[in-house]
Amino acid sequence: MSARVVTARVLSIAGSDPSGGAGIQADLKSISAVGGYGMAAITALTAQNTRGVREVHVPPASFLAAQLDAISDDITIDAVKLGMLANAEVIRTVAEWLARTRPPIVVLDPVMVATSGDRLLDADAEEAIRELLPLADLVTPNLGELAVLAGTGDGPPVVAATWAEAIAQAESVSARYGVRVLAKGGHLPGDAAPDALVDAGTATIVDFGGERIATTATHGTGCSLSSAIATLAAEHGDWPAAIAEARRWLRESLRHGEALGVGGGHGPINHFAGLWERGGTRTAPTQTEVEAEWWAGIAGVRREIDELPFIRGLADGSLAREPFLGYLAQDALYLHDYARVLAEAARLAPDAPAQAFWANSAHGSIVGELELHESWLGPAAGRSARDGQGEREVAEPDGATTAYLDHLLATAARGDYAVLVAALLPCFWIYTDLGERLAAGEFGAKALDPGHPYASWLATYADPAFAIATREAIAITTAAASRATPAVRERMHRAFVASSRHELAFFAAPLATVPAREPAGERTAGVTA
Repeated sequence: MSARVVTARVLSIAGSDPSGGAGIQADLKSISAVGGYGMAAITALTAQNTRGVREVHVPPASFLAAQLDAISDDITIDAVKLGMLANAEVIRTVAEWLARTRPPIVVLDPVMVATSGDRLLDADAEEAIRELLPLADLVTPNLGELAVLAGTGDGPPVVAATWAEAIAQAESVSARYGVRVLAKGGHLPGDAAPDALVDAGTATIVDFGGERIATTATHGTGCSLSSAIATLAAEHGDWPAAIAEARRWLRESLRHGEALGVGGGHGPINHFAGLWERGGTRTAPTQTEVEAEWWAGIAGVRREIDELPFIRGLADGSLAREPFLGYLAQDALYLHDYARVLAEAARLAPDAPAQAFWANSAHGSIVGELELHESWLGPAAGRSARDGQGEREVAEPDGATTAYLDHLLATAARGDYAVLVAALLPCFWIYTDLGERLAAGEFGAKALDPGHPYASWLATYADPAFAIATREAIAITTAAASRATPAVRERMHRAFVASSRHELAFFAAPLATVPAREPAGERTAGVTA
């Protein structure tokens, strides 16, 4: 078995199906659906749909050879899947190329007998297929094809009527041609749909069970399975593991095939059903796009913060001391529980750098920030009766503080790391943005005056260390959003917006210019994010 590869480069050599359900089209979908990179050399053009084949055109074998050489001269091929090889000349052209290039994995789906039982190849082509078998690592015939390959030519092939007969024929083919055989029981009667990997060389049989899936969407099933196996064999380096995963994917795709509503006959499987369901069909935004969209999305909230009398009075020094101290008292109370939420983010973080960042931020909130609060408010800053230390409370949490902490604590309790960091981000981002613009004189030159009554506090807004921490918080959060599913990303965004609204209410509360609590609908959106 070949060494494992991260993204298998898989070449399908097969016919084209314009209806998209079988042949090259199904192969490329299958390879992509299980994580490979698909390439194609076309052996035949067909006029067909879900009801049947109307006409077949076989281009010159020399042109097929040119396709194969063009690919192998330039691209490393990790696996090859062989499908419809229409005549003996085409088959021998492929055999000569395989013998010369020696791809590490070759899976042959011998398109020889239609589901109806009709033979698709003449006698010379069938003989050429037998000559091709030793160049393959795995062959995946249906029961009719298995009967042809197991036959001796002394009479018509006898199609297996039982699973035991199918296994016996697979053992015969494997021993005669030195190739692994995937025996497939899908055409047998009954509720079961067993498969088995038969390898006479190692005297092993690996069984794969499963109930029959009731569906009319079976067009291209054999093409799709063999392509998926080739791709996954290159990835796993193990045949049983590759077949098991390919079957799991195929069965999922079969269950969703009819939902496509393609054609009036036997429709195709739904190759991407699982991917669409789990990951959606919309392209995930980059970190840069998330950052730009989220920041622009709260532009209105940021404008409202800028216009608050508290912010304007803080900037020009006209803010009275009492509302300023009231703000600091609430901020100290906020930071007490905010640090707990940061610690929970550290606990939930998926990697060591993120754990360290959130833990350091929690420590900074407790030590650095509260020390500054104590310089204004005294040693009881941030403490309440809940601390059990018997000290006189500085203040009770007001409505804005309580609402904000309720939102953060509820988000933390739900244990969704991505949503939690999105809820934490506005406290970093909005504060840093304000500090940088205050330091740049955007709110007036008075904010830059060393004699400003709140100069030491304003300096904390423009702290370079906090700006660096903010950039890291943005990077961590936007990376999580970019990787998230659309549903999780939407919950993250709602939590981010809700926290931004809480920031507005928190800044407004000291002068009571807006209600301390947000409108119920907005707060509910944040709490249930």
